[in-house]
Amino acid sequence: MMSWNVVAAVGRRPDLWTEAVRTLFAVSPRNWWRTVPFLPRPDQAYSDWRLATAHGDSTTVLTSNELIVYLEWRKQQHRIFGRV
Repeated sequence: MMSWNVVAAVGRRPDLWTEAVRTLFAVSPRNWWRTVPFLPRPDQAYSDWRLATAHGDSTTVLTSNELIVYLEWRKQQHRIFGRV
């Protein structure tokens, strides 16, 4: 689960906005627009897996710093390799 603090942290980093949107669509299920609430949202199974592998517990709340570091890493990967 993501808190508003995490969203606000990305909001304060305009250099990561494009990467945040890219990442959101990359981790959203296919055909997300066909189900309510008709918004791209990370797939729950994927989110649980990412948190479990990072923290050993899928109920851990993602911190702002963790998301910022992840988005910076993805941005760097795009610069180096193109599409990730």
